[in-house]
Amino acid sequence: MAGKPMLHYFNGRGRMESTRWLLAAAGVEFEEKFIETAEDLDKLRNDGSLMFQQVPMVEIDGLKLAQTRAILNYIASKYNLYGKDIKERALIDMYSEGVADLGEMVLLLSITPPGEKEAKIAQIKERTLNRYFPAFEKVLKSHGQDYLVGNKLSRADIHLVELLYYVEELDSSLIANFPLLKALKARVSSFPMVKKFLQPGSQRKPPLDEESLEKARKIFKLK
Repeated sequence: MAGKPMLHYFNGRGRMESTRWLLAAAGVEFEEKFIETAEDLDKLRNDGSLMFQQVPMVEIDGLKLAQTRAILNYIASKYNLYGKDIKERALIDMYSEGVADLGEMVLLLSITPPGEKEAKIAQIKERTLNRYFPAFEKVLKSHGQDYLVGNKLSRADIHLVELLYYVEELDSSLIANFPLLKALKARVSSFPMVKKFLQPGSQRKPPLDEESLEKARKIFKLK
């Protein structure tokens, strides 16, 4: 029997959080080995565990998977969260990439210089209200189903709900005029495995505070 997936990353959201969400939604227990220092990262690099010398890296089914999209694709395929055919997978990929575009802007906000942060937040809000949320609301409205693709939960729904939580942290009013997105968020959040993940003390990570951000900078040798 295979062991639990092992996630290698620092103790923060970053580029691993979408994997945590996806595993949690699939009902899969996982373990984490946190990278605490630059030396920890160097050790992974030196022992050949990191194909491209970078994390995230997930050990699963005897594989050491790098690259976030590859990790998410594998997990979604393994746990039946990736559609029933090539057309559904294409739609799931398209929607997931749209989520990733806006999510990347939110992710990078934590390392945006103070003098540029206000403008970046304004840009995120504008894109949220005028590009991304209307697009996803339209998809749900167009087919009148509970989920984005095939009326069945997929990785696209999970990634979108994760993003909805992040955007609400930024400004809770941004979702106000998108009733179908609010309903999707409530629907997915009510699943027992997701509900458990959303509780305090779970493996879900909080927003980066200054102390955690400084630690991450030291690990990854960022300026």
